[in-house]
Amino acid sequence: MSNFVKGLVGFRRGPWEMVASILIALGVFMLMQPFALWLYTYSFITTLIGTVMFILVSHLPK
Repeated sequence: MSNFVKGLVGFRRGPWEMVASILIALGVFMLMQPFALWLYTYSFITTLIGTVMFILVSHLPK
């Protein structure tokens, strides 16, 4: 198993912060794209979930 997967399973801060950051970036991308209305519709909730997740995982052990 890779270190990334071990970190996710072991609830370590680094991998979970990366997942939260990817969700935030995905939400911002969804907000700015002009192609699909359904992506725009779910962009705020995606960004919000990523932000809350980042705040929560910042309290996990390194």
